[in-house]
Amino acid sequence: MSDKKDLEQLRQEIDSIDQQIHQLLNQRAECAERVAETKLQAFSAENGEGDISKVIFYRPEREAQVLRNVIARNNGPLEGKTVARIFREIMSACLALEKPMEVAYLGPEGTFTQAAAIKHFGQSVISLPQPSIANVFSQVESGQCNYGVVPVENSTEGMVSHTLDNFMDSPLKICGEVELRIQLHLLANETASSETIKTICAHQQALAQARNWLDNNWSGVDRIAVSSNAEAAKMAKNDPTIAAVAGDIAAEQYGLMTMAKSIEDFANNTTRFLIIGSEQVPTSDSDKTSLIVEVNNKPGALLKLLEPFHSSGVSLTRIDTRPSRTDIWSYVFFIEFEGHQDDETIAHILEGLGDYSRVLKVLGSYPKAIL
Repeated sequence: MSDKKDLEQLRQEIDSIDQQIHQLLNQRAECAERVAETKLQAFSAENGEGDISKVIFYRPEREAQVLRNVIARNNGPLEGKTVARIFREIMSACLALEKPMEVAYLGPEGTFTQAAAIKHFGQSVISLPQPSIANVFSQVESGQCNYGVVPVENSTEGMVSHTLDNFMDSPLKICGEVELRIQLHLLANETASSETIKTICAHQQALAQARNWLDNNWSGVDRIAVSSNAEAAKMAKNDPTIAAVAGDIAAEQYGLMTMAKSIEDFANNTTRFLIIGSEQVPTSDSDKTSLIVEVNNKPGALLKLLEPFHSSGVSLTRIDTRPSRTDIWSYVFFIEFEGHQDDETIAHILEGLGDYSRVLKVLGSYPKAIL
C-alpha cells in the first residue's frame, strides 16, 4: 500500500508541474504576441502605411543565443540538446503567433532537406517543396517564401555543386546552417520482393553514399539517379519493380516498407544544409562567414588568398573550388571560416582580399549549427 501511495503522490506532483509548465508556455506565447505588436507599431511609426511584410519577426542570431543559453544552463537529468530541441518547438510555435513563416526546400515531400527545415525552424513553419535548388533560390528572391533550405555538403561525398553555382548570381544571404545525420534505407512498396525489384533509384549523392552496400548486396540491379530521394520513394510507392534509397521521413510519407536499414557506407554520414534569406544577420557571438572569391590566375594566388587568415589566427572550416564563368581554366574559391564579417579582425581581412581579388562576394555571416 505504501508503494501505491508513493506512486500516486508522484503522479499528482507531475500533474502539478505540468500545469505550471502549461501556464508558463501560455505566458511566453502572450509575450511573443506583444513582441509582434511592438514591432508592427515601430514599423508603422517609421514607415506609415508601408508594406508590413517587410517587418522582421525571425531573428536567427537571437534564436541561436537562446538555444545556446538553454544548453549552457542545463544541469540534467535531461541532456542539454534534448532540452534545446524542446525549446526549438516552443520558439517555433510562438513565432507562428507573430507571423507564420513560409520556407522553401528541395522537394518533393519526404526529402532530407524537408527534415533539415523542420529541425531548424520547428514543426510550426509552413514548408513548401520545390522541384530544384534553383527554384528554392527564386522563391526566396521573389519574396514568395521568407527563407529557403538547400543542401551544401555531405561528409562523405563533398560539396553540392548546384548550391554553390546558384550563389554566384543570387543576392541572397546565408542566414544559418543545420547539420543532419543521414540514415539511408532500402525502401519498397509492400508487394515488392527481392525477385520483383529491377531498379534502385535515389539522388546521385545517396547512391554514392550507399555504393559499397549496394555493390555487395544488389550488384546485379540497375541504379538510376533521380532528382531526390523522395522522388525515388514516390516512384517506388506504386511500382514493385523499383526500390528507393531514402530516409525515415520518405518511408513514412509514401507508406513504404523497409527492406534494409542504415545502408549508408559510413556510420557518421552527415549532410550540412544552409538557410538562405534576404537579410544580413547580426552577430550571435559564435558565427561563421562564407564568401566567394576569384583571384587572378597567377603563381602564388591561392597562397596570397589564404595568408591573411593564417596570420590573423582565423580558422578556415571549408575551402572549395568551382570553375570560373568568365575565363577558361580559372576558378572561383568558396571559403568558410569562423567569425562574423562585422568583427574587426574579419573586416580587416575582407578589406585586404578586396584589394587584389577580381571578384569578392560575402555570402553571409550566420550562427554556427547548434542542434
